[in-house]
Amino acid sequence: MILPVLQYPDPRLTRKSAPVEEITPRIRELAADMAETMYARDGIGLAAPQVGETLRLVVLDLSGPDRREDLRVLVNPEFTLSGVELESDEGCLSVPDYSAKVVRREFAAVRAVDLEGRPVVFDASGHLSVCVQHECDHLEGILFIDRLSRLKREMLDKRLKKKITDHAR
Repeated sequence: MILPVLQYPDPRLTRKSAPVEEITPRIRELAADMAETMYARDGIGLAAPQVGETLRLVVLDLSGPDRREDLRVLVNPEFTLSGVELESDEGCLSVPDYSAKVVRREFAAVRAVDLEGRPVVFDASGHLSVCVQHECDHLEGILFIDRLSRLKREMLDKRLKKKITDHAR
């Protein structure tokens, strides 16, 4: 089922997520719905807080948008960063029609469990590393726009207020 994606400035996006204590049928269904939602919106990643669930659950698939063949479901993900800082363009399903350059680390050593409770361990670099960091930020209540300079953030907020005002007319 395709789920509604919360949009900035919804305050639920700023909440820190709780660990998944047990992988239940509900968690499996949520992960499947998140993947379907991500694919329907041509995304490459989606975190549970973006669909209103404050749980440490992330889905990723960088193989698209034409092919979708590398779905990764990460339950309770953690990572260790290394490498140089890189600047890359980021966007977000919760901040539609906006992208900006964000500084992230080049490498992430990722640890999580899958939907069967088995360990998932991999080294992410480049775009995958950026995606992991971006989605895991959501689990901490952080949006990529929170990593922008104050000036860029103020410009975004003004643009958003204008869009909301124009839409209300």
